[in-house]
Amino acid sequence: MAASWYVIHTFSGQEARAKQSLLERAKQFNREGAMEEIVIPEEDVVEVVKGQRRTSKRKFLPGYLLVKMELDDELWHIVKNTAKISGFVGSGSQPTPIPEEDVRRMLGQTQTSKPKPMVSFEEGEDVRVIHGPFSSFSGTVGEVKPEKEQVQVLVAVFGRATPVWLSYEHVEKV
Repeated sequence: MAASWYVIHTFSGQEARAKQSLLERAKQFNREGAMEEIVIPEEDVVEVVKGQRRTSKRKFLPGYLLVKMELDDELWHIVKNTAKISGFVGSGSQPTPIPEEDVRRMLGQTQTSKPKPMVSFEEGEDVRVIHGPFSSFSGTVGEVKPEKEQVQVLVAVFGRATPVWLSYEHVEKV
């Protein structure tokens, strides 16, 4: 029997503990070989904290694990009776496997070379410039280019609103 991917529902915020519990229970029953891969779906995000750019992980499917395994009745019971896990995603007692391509596409979004910004800006929002020649100026967001991680800020220079393009890391929300 070939291994398939399944989605397992966990308690939100307990994904890492659920993964560890599942590995321990599988080992207790000598079934760890039936589970090829257990993944917590996460992505890298960038945030600016006190003027410092920091990359961290964020779960993009909180409360879920992706598990590639050869599912049988014994393994189904192991998963269902594991602490921090509430069950499979699917109908009734027969969880639905998800196609390998879908999992690779989902996990592929986490493999992008550039992390996503954690902060998003909207037009009309008040911001403060924290780096560069306009440091300590306040202004209003005029336009946002999320694909370039840039924001146009209308800052008051000599009493006139002047548009200035800045990267996300050079501004913060007020």
